Amino acid sequence: MGVPLRGNFKYSHAGDFFYQNTSVFAEFLYQPALKFFYVCWIAPMSTFISSKNRTLHPMTRSSGDTDESQEPKLTTNAKIVLKARYLLQNERGQITESPLQMFARVAELVDAGRDHNREFLDAMKKLLFLPNSPTLMNAKTPLGQLSACFVLPIHDSLNSIFTTLKEMAIIQQSGGGTGFSFSHLRPEGDVVRSTHGVASGPLSFIRVFDATTDVIKQGGKRRGANMAVLNASHPDIEEFIKAKASGEFSNFNFSVGVNDDFMEAVKYGIDYTLVNPRNGDITKTIKAESLWNFIAQKAWECGDPGIIFLDEINRHNPLPALGAIESTNPCGEQPLLPHESCNLGSINLSKIVKKDEIDWDLLTELVHTGTRFLDFTIDVNRFPFQKIAQNTRANRKIGLGVMGFADLLAQLRIPYDSTEALKTAEQVMKHVLEDAEEESRELAEKYGDYPNIDKSIHKGNRRNATLTTIAPTGTISIIAGCSSGIEPIFAVSFIRKILGGTELIEVNPHFKKLARELGFYSNRLMKQIARTGSITGIPEIPRSVQELFKTALEIPPEAHVKMQAAFQRYTDNSVSKTINLPKNASVESVKEAYTLAHKLGCKGTTIFRYGSKGDQVLHLDHSPLTIDSEYTNCRSTKCIY
Repeated sequence: MGVPLRGNFKYSHAGDFFYQNTSVFAEFLYQPALKFFYVCWIAPMSTFISSKNRTLHPMTRSSGDTDESQEPKLTTNAKIVLKARYLLQNERGQITESPLQMFARVAELVDAGRDHNREFLDAMKKLLFLPNSPTLMNAKTPLGQLSACFVLPIHDSLNSIFTTLKEMAIIQQSGGGTGFSFSHLRPEGDVVRSTHGVASGPLSFIRVFDATTDVIKQGGKRRGANMAVLNASHPDIEEFIKAKASGEFSNFNFSVGVNDDFMEAVKYGIDYTLVNPRNGDITKTIKAESLWNFIAQKAWECGDPGIIFLDEINRHNPLPALGAIESTNPCGEQPLLPHESCNLGSINLSKIVKKDEIDWDLLTELVHTGTRFLDFTIDVNRFPFQKIAQNTRANRKIGLGVMGFADLLAQLRIPYDSTEALKTAEQVMKHVLEDAEEESRELAEKYGDYPNIDKSIHKGNRRNATLTTIAPTGTISIIAGCSSGIEPIFAVSFIRKILGGTELIEVNPHFKKLARELGFYSNRLMKQIARTGSITGIPEIPRSVQELFKTALEIPPEAHVKMQAAFQRYTDNSVSKTINLPKNASVESVKEAYTLAHKLGCKGTTIFRYGSKGDQVLHLDHSPLTIDSEYTNCRSTKCIY
């Protein structure tokens, strides 16, 4: 049966098509027939969705204060990004709303007559809180899809694989990111009884998904992004580990799913078995340590694969009766069950400092506002598929997090790699989680518990199965004018590449303010800093200032991991954080970072060694430092958040 897209338009399931046309899917599997797939299915679908949903029509002005005097104070970069991708356009490509009208449109939709419209609008227009990008882009449009994170199932059949492929395409066209576990697919060379042939293995299908994402991003407002997870015990794991080193799979982040047994085998130097998921047969026995070394080597070379600690994730799975969690969204911060989605939002910590102290009352207010906003969003969301709608509404997972943490520390004069910074991280996130739990209880009293609460670890009086997530905030932090997520600063001064190739010189505003206060600011010095992005070793800058403004590459790997763990302690989903390593870092340092992350209770981890990718976002050479405006946090330049 077809899945309705809009009106009476339907697509038949891809799996059904290939299943009923054996010669076609055989040609597709055994020859490079992606062109056929593109011409006959993906391209028409992409064109249809683009023409019907992405060319947005003028809308009636939302209610509320939308006069020019109320417009948010935006940076030049924020205005460029908003005009390029967020503000509504008419069919001629002309912008039909201001940033304030965008926020008013979002607030009015999410509030849905529940008397929180002005509260939501104020939080957004003051850049105190922002939801994930699809909410800003799609609210009150024909598309209406507001979620950022999706996980889709893939089972060991062509019908499942190509049904999921179609679902991925439609989700990505609406701005969502998708995660998959390919661990259930039989390995390359395994028997296929129905055709008397052999299986092509998970990587062959990941190529199809990657190519489809390339097509979809041509018609959408945002690049598609994916997460591929393969369990360490899969027979094709060694091919998976090295796959991205060749430059393939640019639309995917790869992560190896490891469990406690694997980590124990690594620790004690014992054997580890690879198992065919089709029948449970052991296909190979290897030293766990050798596989661990291989993971670290390839991550050192190219940043992939990352690690997902599946047992740690499932120890905190609020709905174990519904099954195990096997994958996350593309950047790893949102573990989800199959056919589940989640909408995210982030509080701007750079705005909560008052007289050199954290304004805890303001933070409390923002947590309650953000929790309400994200919960209400579930009710007005137009989900791309009924199964996703059912699961999301039954579990009501949300992901409230923070951005601007590096700005907060700079204002408090706390170095990122200090014990005091870790203490501050825990205090902030504990406050966020506890206030979110309080608001979720209040919402439950008013609107009811989430429907699947009887299948959960919760005892009642809870509106949402999960509440907190630390997202990378790659683009919304630009709109908010703050540092991304919980990352340290990437450079003190740099040239920012804006959409379309425009370049702007930027200096960290907190550094600029302090430099002027202490009397060492000069244009010459700012240009000097822009050569490398770092102020370390510059004689005219006080040592205390150099310590305060260390860049991501100057912070020891263990400090990165400890910061991730500090936030994870009070985050019931997961934390997106990059463990940055200098170019001269060793493979051993990669292993040490992974091991420490597991020991400290992180749910996953990702490393990035400077110089290991040709498309990396930081360039420390003899030309001015440049940074791509949209991708300041993920190991992949395809991050959509």
